[in-house]
Amino acid sequence: MIIPVILSGGSGTRLWPLSRALYPKQLLSLTGENTMLQDTVYRLASIEGIGPVYCVCNESHRFLVAEQLHETGVDIGEIILEPTGRNTAPAAAVAAMLVEKRYPGAMMLVLPADHIILDALAFGAAVAVGQSAAEKGELVTFGIAPTAPETGYGYIRASVGSEGEQVAYPVLEFVEKPDRKTAERYLASGDYYWNSGIFLFTAEAYLLELEAHDPAIFAACRDALLNAVEDLDFLRLDAKAFEASPSNSIDYAVMEKTGKAALVPLSAGWNDVGAWSALWDVQECDEVGNIKKGDVLVHDVKNCYIHATSRLVTAVGLEGHIIVETSDAVLVASRECVQDVKVLVEELKKRERDEVLIHRRVCRPWGTYETVDASERFKVKRITVNPGAALSMQKHHHRAEHWVVVKGTALVTVDGKKIILTEDQSTYIPVGAFHRLENTATTPLELIEVQSGSYLGEDDIVRVDDRYGRQ
Repeated sequence: MIIPVILSGGSGTRLWPLSRALYPKQLLSLTGENTMLQDTVYRLASIEGIGPVYCVCNESHRFLVAEQLHETGVDIGEIILEPTGRNTAPAAAVAAMLVEKRYPGAMMLVLPADHIILDALAFGAAVAVGQSAAEKGELVTFGIAPTAPETGYGYIRASVGSEGEQVAYPVLEFVEKPDRKTAERYLASGDYYWNSGIFLFTAEAYLLELEAHDPAIFAACRDALLNAVEDLDFLRLDAKAFEASPSNSIDYAVMEKTGKAALVPLSAGWNDVGAWSALWDVQECDEVGNIKKGDVLVHDVKNCYIHATSRLVTAVGLEGHIIVETSDAVLVASRECVQDVKVLVEELKKRERDEVLIHRRVCRPWGTYETVDASERFKVKRITVNPGAALSMQKHHHRAEHWVVVKGTALVTVDGKKIILTEDQSTYIPVGAFHRLENTATTPLELIEVQSGSYLGEDDIVRVDDRYGRQ
């Protein structure tokens, strides 16, 4: 049996402004109808002997991850919540400990949630090649045959046999991201592969090597699982124990140190979507090299990627540019410089700008809200509550709220008193009053919320009852 372990802890800062800290790229639909996480699940159908899916994700993303996994209909083994990011080695370790306990001897296929693989059948065939090596205790990584002297990827040198032979080859060395001249030499030699970050090994083999080469990670993950607690659909790791783990990747902690590393070449249209230029690379362009998403109008524009989400975007006389528009931010960049978007994100963090964290439209386990307007002492939101869902019973110390129903029927509780509101009806929530909003109908509830007060931050919430387990 092969247990897929999907690692969904990344933040995707190079794909800002679409990718945000609380809504990262793996949860976005960037190349089709499905999100990148969902595409990762769907391509598992090409692999024989697949078991339940395990997913390791950031605690802040848990409800979005759960919803998207449930939409695929996949058999979910466990959704493991990281209290803080510690890179891929600890994430894979806690999954391996669970897999080995529940399915002794099983293999793990470790997959980033934010990669594109265009040829699922070729991917499945490569996994099948790696199985025989993994069954022998080898730790298999999948190497991408380079098509260009790419400086943004790490490389793996392998002892590859005759052309066309489908086996796992011994790994000779892992090398860091090279400069241009070195990358050209790697490409010309034919001995080097891009490091995909995809792995196949038995849970037991990985844990043995991890304990031998990085015992501190092994011990911290063991303790984090020992005191983990079930929380709704999630397994919540012990925060103190997990935070004590060193932050390290599978490559650094294990693969570069073990004598059991093997490589299977993978040619399946792989791309890690590390920058906006990658989406231009993997999608079909029009006759002049443009990719246009949303409401876009151009004149004399060539070889550009233009993505509009909330309004008309126009461009004139450009070539080789990226333009991405959201309701609260616009990015304009040369395709040659898109890796530097991370510099902008770091500056936004320093300035404590909300645009680096969330979109105006924010997802919650009960639905969504979108900030329509805001000033120093008021904020206007459009709120949508899913059928059968409810907000927590809560109060605010610094703000009052006015609710106006524009579609559907709301069940409102204010200090123990329940009222029903239908379209065009409204109510007032005083400062300090305990209140709850529910949608008991079978259609979405939409309302306008007007907040007023001395402080309007999202942290001014005191919850006393929440069906989603939030504090």
